[in-house]
Amino acid sequence: MTSQLLRAAFAGALAITAIAAQTQLTTVQVATGFSAPLYATAAPGDRERIYVVEQATGRIRIVRGGVIQATPFITLNTRILTGGERGLLGLAFHPQFQTNRYFYVNYTRAGDGATIIERFTATSADIASITTGLIMFGPIAQPFSNHNGGGIQFGPDGYLYCGMGDGGSGGDPSCNAQNRLSLLGKMLRLDVDHPTNRIPPTNPFVGNTAYRGEIWALGVRNPWRWSFDRTTGDLWIGDVGQNAVEEVDFAPASSTGGENYGWKIMEGTSCYSTASCPTYIVPCNNAALRLPVWTYTHGSGCSITGGYRYRGCAIHDLDGWYFCADYCSNTIWSLAFNGTAVTQVVNRTVELDPAGAATITSITSFGEDWDGELLIVSGAGTVWKVVPRIGSPARDLGFGTQGSNGRIPRLEVCGLLTAGNSAECWLRQALPNSAAAILFGVTNNPTVVGSFGTVVPWPVDFTVTFPTDAAGEAMFTLPSGLPPAVLYAQWAVADLATSSGIALSNAVSITWP
Repeated sequence: MTSQLLRAAFAGALAITAIAAQTQLTTVQVATGFSAPLYATAAPGDRERIYVVEQATGRIRIVRGGVIQATPFITLNTRILTGGERGLLGLAFHPQFQTNRYFYVNYTRAGDGATIIERFTATSADIASITTGLIMFGPIAQPFSNHNGGGIQFGPDGYLYCGMGDGGSGGDPSCNAQNRLSLLGKMLRLDVDHPTNRIPPTNPFVGNTAYRGEIWALGVRNPWRWSFDRTTGDLWIGDVGQNAVEEVDFAPASSTGGENYGWKIMEGTSCYSTASCPTYIVPCNNAALRLPVWTYTHGSGCSITGGYRYRGCAIHDLDGWYFCADYCSNTIWSLAFNGTAVTQVVNRTVELDPAGAATITSITSFGEDWDGELLIVSGAGTVWKVVPRIGSPARDLGFGTQGSNGRIPRLEVCGLLTAGNSAECWLRQALPNSAAAILFGVTNNPTVVGSFGTVVPWPVDFTVTFPTDAAGEAMFTLPSGLPPAVLYAQWAVADLATSSGIALSNAVSITWP
């Protein structure tokens, strides 16, 4: 392809409205050999590590490059009571983890099984000591060994949210979920940065003595797994049902809290029971109750595992689809959502079945890596990653020169170039708030240009200029619809503190199908 054809193709493709497509998916193994893994996540800004929570051992394991590191990040077996649904149940990294090294765990404590949220301070991204622990919240007495909830996450507002089950047994015998003075059967919102007062002043019931101030929402049975949409800030809750219905609850980012999701007055969209409930509860189907956005009956399973809206880069046409699963049937669904209602449901179970003899069973959780790619945690001992069946169009060619910040800028390509999709060319690790240009060419002819370093797409046929942001990042979207070709790309960053005044990224080749 000549330079003139390249420019014309870019201009034409950018003007085309892409036709929506459904990328075919599969799963690849991230790592295996865990003992009853419960949850997987990444620390802020860390693309190298996945942290995996083991419920019964009390260990948090680290995966790097597909290998479980021999030394756990931390081991909390002496802190926890196991059995039933108890144990180490949640992990959340402070948004400023890279500087303060704080992370938080939720567990049922040894002895009485009460819920505790404890903060620890890591020595590095690879190790933390149990001696740094500081209890931030609790104990919350747990009357039974099930429905302990346990998921914790920081919201977009910087507060720590905690999902609390109704205390267990069956049918919420004490009606804890509707008891305004009980923390069971609730979503809690805590200020872990305040030295003494853990209740944010904007919580919905602050100042109302009829409610516990920590409550953000009420009326959940066992919000086993729930998440925030990393793009919109919306809250999605997978709430485990009783005998008939599993449900997905939703609250927009604009919510000021106070939602009542109905349990045990209702199970899903059906009336359940008001036995042992306070006299102030509202009746079934009352407008004050927030109905789920999606339900399924026990003909399709028995215990929902809530997930995430997909916000990664690799599968653009699935952006915003919510993934969830059933623990008993091993079914995996994705839901399309228009802001108020689910508009489409796709059963992904067969599609996501990994190649070979392996299967995904006992799905305890979903997770996200730092880039928003979706992880699936199997209680059988394996963490999986959802990926497109068609591989990335990019291949790393190396090269690059160091910037004045001590780092070599990185060009990372994610996404596809099939119909209805596009690929993103990300610049990372560059000098913040600087000028950057992405260089394209149809010839791979690595050439040392002056003192700049090796420019791979030489001659350069096409450039696009962007400013880097405060994190030293920029992004250019390659459109689909270009004719089959191989294109070479590289970022150049203005960096006057270097000897050449320029820092170059690695180069990549990008193949259109």
